Amino acid sequence: MKFVALISGGKDSFFNIYHCLSQGHELVAIANLYPQDESTDEIDSFMFQTVGHDIIDYYGQCLEVPLYRQKIVGKSSNQNLEYEYTQDDEIEDLYKLLCTIKVEHPEIEGVSCGAILSHYQRTRVENVCDRLGLTSLTYLWQRNQNDLMLEMCESGLDARLIKVAAVGLNAKHLGKPLQQIYPQLLKLNQLYDVHICGEGGEFETIVLDSPFFKHKKLEIVDQKVITHPGDVYYLRLKVQLVDKQKCNFLRLQAPPLLEHGLADATQSDHLHEDVAPPSPSSTYSTYTPPISIINAPKILFVSNITSNVGTVESQTEGIFKHLKSILNEYELTFNNVQHVNVLLSDMTLFARMNKIYATFFDDIYLPPSRICLETDISSTIQVSCVVLKNIHPKTGIHIRSRSFWAPQNIGPYSQSIIDSQTRYKLASLSGQIPLIPATMNISENNIVFNAALSLQHLDRVEGLVDVTNPAMITCFVTNSAFVPIVIDCWNHYADTKEGISASMRNNLVIVEVRALPRSADVEWGGYSFKELPNYEEDDDEDDEISFKSTLDESKFNSFEYHSVCSIADSSYKFISLFTSDITVVQDFLNGQRSFVTLLTSETVSNLQFEYFPVRKVYNVEGKQYKYCLIVRQEQE
Repeated sequence: MKFVALISGGKDSFFNIYHCLSQGHELVAIANLYPQDESTDEIDSFMFQTVGHDIIDYYGQCLEVPLYRQKIVGKSSNQNLEYEYTQDDEIEDLYKLLCTIKVEHPEIEGVSCGAILSHYQRTRVENVCDRLGLTSLTYLWQRNQNDLMLEMCESGLDARLIKVAAVGLNAKHLGKPLQQIYPQLLKLNQLYDVHICGEGGEFETIVLDSPFFKHKKLEIVDQKVITHPGDVYYLRLKVQLVDKQKCNFLRLQAPPLLEHGLADATQSDHLHEDVAPPSPSSTYSTYTPPISIINAPKILFVSNITSNVGTVESQTEGIFKHLKSILNEYELTFNNVQHVNVLLSDMTLFARMNKIYATFFDDIYLPPSRICLETDISSTIQVSCVVLKNIHPKTGIHIRSRSFWAPQNIGPYSQSIIDSQTRYKLASLSGQIPLIPATMNISENNIVFNAALSLQHLDRVEGLVDVTNPAMITCFVTNSAFVPIVIDCWNHYADTKEGISASMRNNLVIVEVRALPRSADVEWGGYSFKELPNYEEDDDEDDEISFKSTLDESKFNSFEYHSVCSIADSSYKFISLFTSDITVVQDFLNGQRSFVTLLTSETVSNLQFEYFPVRKVYNVEGKQYKYCLIVRQEQE
């Protein structure tokens, strides 16, 4: 795509341009925001580097593209992690600048941004890009800082320190290139946790040359050290343009798609086995489940909302209007929805459904996570959701930037939404399919690789929200022959991931469905948790009695297989139950007050649960059953 690059003059903005070009994107313009008082070297901005701003004018000639600049008039008025339109905020200056550029270059589709770890920076660029129909390109996002600095040093980027503000860095380090300062940064990182790439504001840089500067580069002709209070030093530079010898453009190598741990999982013993065709197409169920509403102490579960009126669009609208009316009854809104399951009778209807779905969540801060798939339902669309009664403060991640990290979200859903309680955090995880993050193309590799890649996506989401223990994970496949492969992948992941207990490992459910988004062959989703150690013990004995009174655990032994993941001394439990005996299912469900999701190819009617029709269902050992019940129980 054609893109405009946001530049500060520093290494990150230019190295991200290098990655954009290496990914095949075309640079058509560069953009910069600078202080309203041009005699000022630095302003109090949470967002933009302004040291060295007087050098920016030269970069248009170095890159041979037009440069657009805008004064920073606004302040850092909105300091929330997620940004919403705020009058007189400095982000609105960025919006004005990109609006101007879009008028001059309507072909632009992307914006290059050098964010590495800063959610603050990323979310603001994403906000502006969304408003202008652009894609944020952040190929440095979440990269290992040591790896990234090494790549910069080896790439031919000539970046010099122009400001230092960290223990171990002083005026003598100013003006030195990255290649020379790297050993010192590595040492300071080991001694004092100084960020190697300067993400903590330890230093700033100015780029004099790069492999994609075409015929010109910058040369320092004069410099003066300026001292600020608090052992902060920066350079005031004078530079000139000089000719450079043209060199061939060498594409940067993208980081490996799979990290070392999951890369080993691609050596499955089942890789070369013959893959049987998918299960024969079953007739669609004629059973339409009733709406189920389970009003738990902290969560409202609304399941099985359907419609049979009119087009896909009108059905989707009717379903979510019905959901709105239910939420209103409980004095809740769409903002409280943590997660949505959308079942379709035909995946080709996805785009039409999603267009209407978006109208209900587009303006929601951190929209709910989502799983969407095609399965054997009697209606066209079936929707179930998890609604948090208290969602303040709302936390999660909704990353819309394209990177090497994991797939960007291109729809009205978040990668994860966090249910934060006193004793634990519970993260809902959107379904992850094997997309190549840098391109958003579906992987054409074999199922072994794709299972590992999509599981890595899920793991990276868990890691970014710091809620990393699997509570209940579901793996969807389109062919039952893939079951042993995903089990191998899961077992390898569990063996190499620190802190996974047997109960966490065993709460894996594998189901075969008709189709997945983008014709993927595998998708992982579910819930993860983190226990919070510093909670106050309060009336534990009463809580335990309440817990036992709402869940008869003696019935678990009636099932052929079961696994329990207990969180924070049984404050919350996820239980997976497997059987092929309908009487065991009915006996358990009768009078059941907990929330239950039933995954089955059979019809089980007239009971309160989320009905999730699938073709086949398997436990973590790969054994097939007719019924799987996923039970969620919280203390009252």
